[in-house]
Amino acid sequence: MARYEWLLFDLDGTLSDPAEGFVNCMNHALVFHDHAPRAAAELTPYIGPPLEHTIGDLTGSTDHAFVHSMIDKYRERYSEVGYAENTLYPGVQQMLETLRENARIRLGVCTSKRADFATRILEQFNLLPYFEFVSGGDVGIGKWQQLGKLLAEHTIGRDTLMIGDRHFDLSAAHKNQLISAGVLWGYGSHAELQEHQPTYLFAHPHEIGDQFRHL
Repeated sequence: MARYEWLLFDLDGTLSDPAEGFVNCMNHALVFHDHAPRAAAELTPYIGPPLEHTIGDLTGSTDHAFVHSMIDKYRERYSEVGYAENTLYPGVQQMLETLRENARIRLGVCTSKRADFATRILEQFNLLPYFEFVSGGDVGIGKWQQLGKLLAEHTIGRDTLMIGDRHFDLSAAHKNQLISAGVLWGYGSHAELQEHQPTYLFAHPHEIGDQFRHL
């Protein structure tokens, strides 16, 4: 079995469920910009990609200024209350405790969410001490670029496993010649993840702990 120095986790849909905050903040931005609010079932499939992609799909706009205005309004509410509307997936903290037993494994977070928001969410659930760093994204920065920077700066090495719930996580890993793992409790379907051929596919957080606790 392969050994990994780093397990790198996505945040939204992997460690915590952002649905309530995401839906509320997106509708806050849509209504402010004279768009009709959307039902949760219509919005939750957009959890995972960078905000500018989601906003473009939802509004049909490619206007740079409009998209940035939408993002600003989304983040206005998110910074006040939206980040606190996350919920922790059952079993995540226990999984991290199990992984901490293995001194050979180091843990990090790589999320499209801005790093300060991600840090606040991790702090809210007392998860931040498990991770050595939090890599956050921003407008115009793809996750594959985040991973590339982490590699270029030698923050992580080639013996890194990227773990996430959407195809963006898996394709970002593959673009950087890293191994990937998909999780099925988030917002990516089994078919979406399988299409990108992850080395591992986990149905519950405890499976990650069981897989790597003794490596």
